[in-house]
Amino acid sequence: MAEISMQKSSLRIEWIDVCKGLGIFLVVIGHTSIAQISQTVYNWIYSFHMPMFYMLSGMVDTLMLSSVSDQAVGAVGTANTYIGVFIIMFGVISSGMVAVMSQNIGAGRPGVAYQARQLGLMFNAVMGILMSVILAVFSGGILRIVSIAPALFEPAETYLKIVGGACFLNALIPIYSSYLRVFGYTKHSLIGTVVGNLINIILNSVFLFVFNWGVMGVAAATVISRVVNLLIVAGMGAVLIKAKQSPERISSRKILAQIVKIGFPSALETALYNVAMTLIVRFMNQMDADGMNVTARSYTMQIANFSYCIGAALAQANAIMTGWRIGAKEFEECDRGTRKAVIYGLITATCFSAAFAMSGHFIIHIFTDDTQMINLVVKLLIVDIFLEFGRVTNLVYGQALKTSGDAIFPVIMGAIFMYLFAVGGTYFLGIHMGLQAVGAYIAMAADECARAVGMVFRWKSGKWKSKSLIEL
Repeated sequence: MAEISMQKSSLRIEWIDVCKGLGIFLVVIGHTSIAQISQTVYNWIYSFHMPMFYMLSGMVDTLMLSSVSDQAVGAVGTANTYIGVFIIMFGVISSGMVAVMSQNIGAGRPGVAYQARQLGLMFNAVMGILMSVILAVFSGGILRIVSIAPALFEPAETYLKIVGGACFLNALIPIYSSYLRVFGYTKHSLIGTVVGNLINIILNSVFLFVFNWGVMGVAAATVISRVVNLLIVAGMGAVLIKAKQSPERISSRKILAQIVKIGFPSALETALYNVAMTLIVRFMNQMDADGMNVTARSYTMQIANFSYCIGAALAQANAIMTGWRIGAKEFEECDRGTRKAVIYGLITATCFSAAFAMSGHFIIHIFTDDTQMINLVVKLLIVDIFLEFGRVTNLVYGQALKTSGDAIFPVIMGAIFMYLFAVGGTYFLGIHMGLQAVGAYIAMAADECARAVGMVFRWKSGKWKSKSLIEL
């Protein structure tokens, strides 16, 4: 038994070393002339760091929680899904603010970009406090409404009270981080992410293995790390960016109209997505009494997030460049850059997903020794190859459309396919056909691929070229 334990510990150390090595490799690449070949590649390298470090932090959380129990992993994964439902209003401002700031910077009006940030900050601060109160006070009732698996209720409620009660941090961090990125300080916004997540890992170790706080310890570490992240990005923005001193100003009402034009449809899309995910998780909780299927989803998400963060980073980096180029009326360059971003994303995400599927048994064994759980997660990772192929295309083209001002179409696509394929497919394939979590993942992959086709055709139509916010 001791020998087996030592072998498992060795595997964990090796795996973490591999992750750190990947991070170091990307940092080196980002500081060399290789990344300068393409502005898209350069911005992606640095943008990739942020979701990568968030992903690594989540993976380490999962790895450490797995030492407590599989139920603890499933509880935290479920709670985070429901937290996402209640922070959708933050996207009303965040998405619209990035579009307004980037287009005005491209048009040579940094003062207007500063105005947009101030409006975004005030709105998200109010909404963040409101959402925090709701999640802290009504966490138990929320979990009962969604019929969480009984074995997961208590730890999920604990996590939801603590992390959900501090979700105002989720409202403020994107405002300050986006402010840095749209002005070209991508590397600097990364510092807050890195430091915050390192603190998260350290505190996880202390709270879990020294104080034995379990899920409560992971929740406390998450909140503290986000406080540190917020302080860093807010401080850097104040020091590095002097847009406040720029004389350009327009009516606050006009800026708010521009933000809402992009932000409201984006938030609606996010709301539809989060509600869809909530329904999917609810269906998965109904598949068994011990939460095995929803826990397998949590493990799969932690691994697949490597592929997801590629698409998220490219979408984020390309969206800012899209705004700059549209503000400067460089439509052809905008089109060319977006196509490149999609190609880079498809190649990279597919390679990652395929590698994870092929090495699935080894990777999952790091988290759990349950043979049934390992086999189930491996199956989900195979399906995830197709899911990520569609999701990368979705993310890049969808975010580019929103930043251009064409924000309604992604909402329509989401409303149709998320509920027809993802939600309806999960019920039909997962519950009715008895495929359980595998059926749910097939349904979600079909949704992403169907929406990707629609996004491609919409972008190729060129209608986004007439949606510039600068003309308002």
